[in-house]
Amino acid sequence: MVSAQMLKKVLKELHEIMRVDLCLWDRKGSLIASTFSGDDLSGLEIDVFFSSAADSQVLRDFHFFKVYNGQVPECVLVARGSDAYMAGRIAVSEIQNLMLAYHERLDKNHFIQNLLMDNLLATDIQERAKKLHIEENACRAVYLAETKGHRDSGALETARMLFGADTRNFVVSLDEHTIVIVKELKGAISDSSLEQTAHMLVDTLNAEAMTSVRVAYGNPAKALKSVSQSFKEARMALEVGKIFYTDRTVVSYGRLGLGRLIYQLPVPLCELFMKETFKENIFQELDDETLMTIRRFFENDLNISETARQMYVHRNTLVYRLEKLEKTIGLDIRKFEEALTFKIAMMVESYLKYTRENP
Repeated sequence: MVSAQMLKKVLKELHEIMRVDLCLWDRKGSLIASTFSGDDLSGLEIDVFFSSAADSQVLRDFHFFKVYNGQVPECVLVARGSDAYMAGRIAVSEIQNLMLAYHERLDKNHFIQNLLMDNLLATDIQERAKKLHIEENACRAVYLAETKGHRDSGALETARMLFGADTRNFVVSLDEHTIVIVKELKGAISDSSLEQTAHMLVDTLNAEAMTSVRVAYGNPAKALKSVSQSFKEARMALEVGKIFYTDRTVVSYGRLGLGRLIYQLPVPLCELFMKETFKENIFQELDDETLMTIRRFFENDLNISETARQMYVHRNTLVYRLEKLEKTIGLDIRKFEEALTFKIAMMVESYLKYTRENP
């Protein structure tokens, strides 16, 4: 059923245009939306009309109309005022068209969900796409938006307002905190344009839905049957981003770097690497200040002077910290090869920690 909020909006707009009072009741005799109090009407009158064979009826000052959802009466519209019959017929037509569009969108969303989950055969994809008037060979991108904690309906509605106005785009809910957007791409396609769209989605959800969000996207799918592959890529990018790139709000499957390699390694192999490199778990001995120093040192391409300047410490102080670190971990990260080994070890440790917390 179309939301009560949407129906209230439609009745209000029709009332302002035609200057006729309108109200809508469900088949149980409960008021859904109204432009007037409706105190003169009772649920019994609605029930009697609903049970009758008539499609419309006049009772006192009111015109009653049945609103059909397909071939089945869904609710009752009541109109009052001059030209109430004409206004009522127009209102019924508007509501029925709204219901039709809503169910068509539901059918399309259900199709897209099955497509994402690989629940359809190639022949089924062709047949259903043709029936639902979905272009089979259009290029599309799949975006995954994951909200922190539980998703409220505001995030989903915001995403639908942002992308859903174009009927060639699809916005579906994957679970309680993940939204999937399948967006049709036009013109020249570049990773920068895909990333720009992802950042726009992050900024809009942060501002409008008041929720923190991380967005990942896969490679463009050049045909409808390839959308599931793009979805898998986006899901992998989202997972890799949570493990290795926690500071990023947008993660691209095409730029996962070293994180992609480590994510696909067997856990026993990662554990063996850590044992061979450090003999014991040295990360338990490193405090937050030391880890921040290491990250800043890596960000500045092992440049001691620039790192010291950004951290507001003397160069000799930073050198002392790095020498102290060498005694702890057995690696001098001022040297490229040993710095690379430790960088990989930090990422492997993040991956192992994630697998322990998410078995």
